[in-house]
Amino acid sequence: MYDHWDLTPFYTGIDDAKFASDFARLKELASGIGELAKTCGKIADKELLCRYIALNEECEQKIILLFGYLELRSAVNAKDTEALSYIGRIRAILADCAGAGAVLRNYIGRIDDIKALIGDDKVLTEYAFLFDNIKSDFAHLLSGEEETIMSKYNISGGSAWETMRDDLTASVKVQYNGGVTNLSDIRNKAYEDSAEVRKSAYEAELACYPQIEDAIAYSLNNIKKQATTEAELRHFESPIVKELHYARMQKATLDALLTAMVEYMPHFRRYLKALARALGHKNGLPWYDLFAPVGNDDATYSPEDARNYLAKVFTPFDADLANMVDKAFADNWIDFYPADGKQGGAFCMSCHPLKQSRVLTNFGGKFGDVMTLAHELGHAFHNFNLYSHRPLNTDYSMPVAETASNFNEVLTMDYALSHAETKEQKIALLNGKLSDTTQIICDIYSRYLFEKSVFDACKDDFMTADKLSEMMLAAQKQAYGDGLDPEYMHKYMWICKGHYYSPDLSFYNWPYAFGGLFAQGLFAKYKEMGAEFVPLYKKLLHATTVCSVEDTAKIAGIDLTNPDFWRQGLDYFVGLIDEFEELTK
Repeated sequence: MYDHWDLTPFYTGIDDAKFASDFARLKELASGIGELAKTCGKIADKELLCRYIALNEECEQKIILLFGYLELRSAVNAKDTEALSYIGRIRAILADCAGAGAVLRNYIGRIDDIKALIGDDKVLTEYAFLFDNIKSDFAHLLSGEEETIMSKYNISGGSAWETMRDDLTASVKVQYNGGVTNLSDIRNKAYEDSAEVRKSAYEAELACYPQIEDAIAYSLNNIKKQATTEAELRHFESPIVKELHYARMQKATLDALLTAMVEYMPHFRRYLKALARALGHKNGLPWYDLFAPVGNDDATYSPEDARNYLAKVFTPFDADLANMVDKAFADNWIDFYPADGKQGGAFCMSCHPLKQSRVLTNFGGKFGDVMTLAHELGHAFHNFNLYSHRPLNTDYSMPVAETASNFNEVLTMDYALSHAETKEQKIALLNGKLSDTTQIICDIYSRYLFEKSVFDACKDDFMTADKLSEMMLAAQKQAYGDGLDPEYMHKYMWICKGHYYSPDLSFYNWPYAFGGLFAQGLFAKYKEMGAEFVPLYKKLLHATTVCSVEDTAKIAGIDLTNPDFWRQGLDYFVGLIDEFEELTK
């Protein structure tokens, strides 16, 4: 019953008349934005604002449908040349109107008293946060001609390098056990019960990367150089300052988060050493056993089993969440299994015009795969709470992007721990929870350190594949410390993590730590308030697209710039680590 997602609500194919109509309309809208830019200063400012919103709302809806459909097709088939061709054509259309968009935002950014101009206009008042952001972004906009040039060069620059990396990692052949498999499948074996399988899969994975490492090193170097150049042109001190600005988050919040993470890292190294001892290792935990199961949780799950399990978790919390998850399964929003040419990992994509999401996983039937579904369906629930917004008010920023996904994980794990029937099952569940949390603390910190070092180096140097591997190992040693066996680390993590390769978004690592610890704090509120928390939670999710990160948190009475908030969440995990150590002695 469950296997591939259903994309027919988007289009039945590229030969669908609706696809052709929407594609033609997108070109008209892009032309309309260009024509509107020519009217700046020639028509009344309020009329310009109204026409700007109307054009961009419809344009956004068409982009989400067209681009979303094509991206979803290419995500499960890296060789879908038809989809890739249209992705390039859409990018070219958007590049052509990038300059006009910049002209319009520049003009709007110079309007003195925009609040008075908006007055009580129903549509414009809903976009007050959008207009505030346009004004705050004004200092970082280029001229219309420069924005057009930047956008067009990106098609054959950063975006092309990103596509090449995605294609290489999706199609690379992995020699394993006398046969050939793909990267997604071989990485899934890190969760296998057999220590021999985990180690041999790790060795096969590392052995496949030299086939593609040089090409992907070029990709990473050029993407990061492009991101650095853009930050400089837009008058940001660095790419991280640029990302914080567009994330609508204060640096004090990031500093508070990182401060608390570093303080508590020795506890997570303590967990890694306890796991190593439980598995019979004496020199720290080898990388291939980072996700090794301990205790006794040999249950396997079909997609139907996962559906039933998540219904038990979410129904007591909120009917809207439970019903949406049921609809995701019933209406085939989910593409489940690994396949050649399919993108690794998991993601959720929202489609505001359809009031639906789509979820990609590489489902392996373990409890961790159920948790992955819970995580991605959390994104879908976040999207669900935004569908009452107008079309241009549906994008949440990096830090809060992982709020609902992690909150779903916390709910699911709390349910699992409370229903553990034996000591061995409790060990297995604690290990799963701590393993995941160690990823968002130690591993995420290593990724942050690595990306920072790459940005620091790319200004003057070209980093070869060997140099990038050295930098990755250095970051891992700093973050994991003596928790890992130094003889068995993963120098190629810079290849298999796609977050490094976005030309438009840098440092997509620390938001996972933010989301995990923020969700833990929200869960504490839920335990304290009970059912009264649920409408507050939905209000918070709804606010993520129209408030700064700090103002969003204030809805739940949280000060994100205070390290003590983050320490509270980390204290919870110290207790779990103590319990894990005791149970595994």
